[in-house]
Amino acid sequence: MRNRIIPAGDPWWRELSLSTARADLLAGLLGALLVLPQGVAFARLAGLPPEYGIYSAILPCIVAALFGSSRHVVSGPTNANSLALFAMLAPLAVPGSLTYIQLVFTVTFLVGVLQLGVSVCRLGNLANFIAPSVLIGFTSGAACLIGYHSVLDLAALILRDGQWVLSEALVALVTIAITAAVARYRPRWPGMLIGIAGGFGAAALGEHFAAGKAAVMGTIPAILPPLSMPTLDLDTVSSVLGIALALAVVALGQSVSIAKAMAERSGQHIDVNREFFGQGLSNIVASFSSSYLSCGSLNRSLPNLESGAKTPMAAVFASLLLLLLVAAFGSVLERIPMAAIDALLLYVATSLISLPKIREIVRFSHQEAACLLVTWAATVFIRIDLAILIGVGLSLVFYLYQTSRPALRVMVPGGPHRHFTPLDELTDTATECPQLKLVRMEGSVYFGATQHVSEQLRQYREQSPGQKHLIVMVKSMNFIDLAGDRVWRTEFQRRRDEGGKLYFHRPRSRVLAVWERSGFLTELLAGHRIFQSKSEALSTIVPGLDHAICRSCQARIFLECPARPASDVGPRSG
Repeated sequence: MRNRIIPAGDPWWRELSLSTARADLLAGLLGALLVLPQGVAFARLAGLPPEYGIYSAILPCIVAALFGSSRHVVSGPTNANSLALFAMLAPLAVPGSLTYIQLVFTVTFLVGVLQLGVSVCRLGNLANFIAPSVLIGFTSGAACLIGYHSVLDLAALILRDGQWVLSEALVALVTIAITAAVARYRPRWPGMLIGIAGGFGAAALGEHFAAGKAAVMGTIPAILPPLSMPTLDLDTVSSVLGIALALAVVALGQSVSIAKAMAERSGQHIDVNREFFGQGLSNIVASFSSSYLSCGSLNRSLPNLESGAKTPMAAVFASLLLLLLVAAFGSVLERIPMAAIDALLLYVATSLISLPKIREIVRFSHQEAACLLVTWAATVFIRIDLAILIGVGLSLVFYLYQTSRPALRVMVPGGPHRHFTPLDELTDTATECPQLKLVRMEGSVYFGATQHVSEQLRQYREQSPGQKHLIVMVKSMNFIDLAGDRVWRTEFQRRRDEGGKLYFHRPRSRVLAVWERSGFLTELLAGHRIFQSKSEALSTIVPGLDHAICRSCQARIFLECPARPASDVGPRSG
C-alpha cells in the first residue's frame, strides 16, 4: 500500500468523510477480531488473568491513536512487552496474584510517565538514529517470528492429539487463498475480513463432511475494564523504577520502529515526540483502567494498514467494536476458527518481508547489509526488544568509523578556468607549490576523528618539509569539539615553530564560535590567518613566500606567483 506523502502535522480529522469512515470501520472490525485471541494469549504470557489482555486493547488503544502521530499504528499488549514484564516482575511477586497485578499497574504508570518525559523534553529525535536497514531487519525478523509461531499453532491444530484434523488445514488454506485473491484482484475490498468469513464457512463445511471439528476461540471473558489504582508509595516505586526505565526504552524502541515501518509503507511522516506523547499518555490511562503495558503492535498495525485504514479512527473503531461485538455477538465470535486467525497472521507475515528493499540494501552497502542481517538475526534468535538496540548500536559503530576518517584532499589550480581541484583527480603532470600546500577538509573534526586528522597533518609535514605554509579549506568542516580545537591549535604551533604558518579559508560560523570560546580566534585574527576567498588568501600569502625559492621555481601554479610569463596570465584564482 502506498499513499501520498502526508506531513506529520497534517490534521487527520480534516480528511474525515463517509469514505474514510467506511474504510476505518472495516479495518477496525478486523482489528477487533484479531485482538481477541492475541489479547488473551499475551495476558497469559505476562502472568496475568486473560481478561487483562482484552482490557489493554480498549482505552489505551484509543488514547494512543488519538494523541499519537501515526495514522496506522494500533497500540495494545505485545508478546515482547508481555514476556519482558513477566521476566522482570516474577521474582518480586507470584504471577497472577493481587500483589503482582498491583506491581504491573505501577510499572505501567511509571513507564507512561517516563515516555511523557521523553516527549516533553523533545528527545524524540534520538529515534532518528534508527537506520532504514535496522527497520527493515526488525520488520523482517518480526515477520519470521509471527510466521514461525503461526506455523507452529497451525501444525498443532492440524495434528491434534496425534490425529490429523483435515478441517483445520481446510480452514487455513481457504482463509489464505481468499485473502490473497481479494488483495490481488479486488484490493479495495476488505480482504482479511472476507478471508476470516471464508475460514468460518470452511470450518462448518469440514465439520459437515466429517473432516473433524475445527478449534475455535472459545469463551470470551467479560471485557468492561474496572477502575484500578497503581501503588505509588516510595518503597514500591523505588523497587520497580529500574524495571520501568528498561521497559520504557524497549516500548519506545518498538513503537517508533513500528511507526516508522508503517510510515515507510504508507508515505506518512511521523512526529516522533508526538508519538511518544500518545504512548506515554496511553500507559498512564492503562494503569487506571485495569490494563498493562502497551505499545505499538506489529500484529495489529500491519493488518490495520493493509486492510485500508485511513485515519486513527480505525484504532478507535477497533476498541469500540471489541466492546460491541462481545456484548452482541459473543456466542458467534467464540466460534471463529483459530486456524483462520493463525492463517491470517501467516499471510500478514509474508507481506512484511520486502525482498526488493533487502536486495537494494545489500547492493548499496556491505555495512548497511550487516546492520540489516544482524538486526534480523537478533530479532529472531535473541529478543525482539534487544534487537532494535543491537541494530542501532551497530549502525552507530559504522557511522562513527566512517566519520572518524574525514578526508583531507590536496588541492591545486587546474583546468582552463583554473578551479581548485583535488590533486588526485588531475593528470600526472599536475604539481604543487613547493612552499604552500592547500588541502580541503571534508568532514567534521571531533574526538573520534582527531587521531586520523593529526596523522594526515603529520605526514604532510614529514613528506613535504619545504611546504612550511598550509591553507586549509574548511567550508565542509561543519563543527569541531574541544579535541578538534586542540588539533588545529597544535598544528598552528608546530607550523610556527618550523618557520611556517597555518591559514584557514571560509570557516563556518559554528567553528568560529568554538574558536572564539577557546581563544584561538584571537590568535588567528591577529595574524590575519582567516580568509573568505581564495584570491584574497593567495594575494596575501604568495607575496610573502621565500623569493629565492620562487625565482627558481618551475611550478608557478598560482597567478599571484612573481615573474610569471605574460603568455600564462589568465583569470585570477578565487
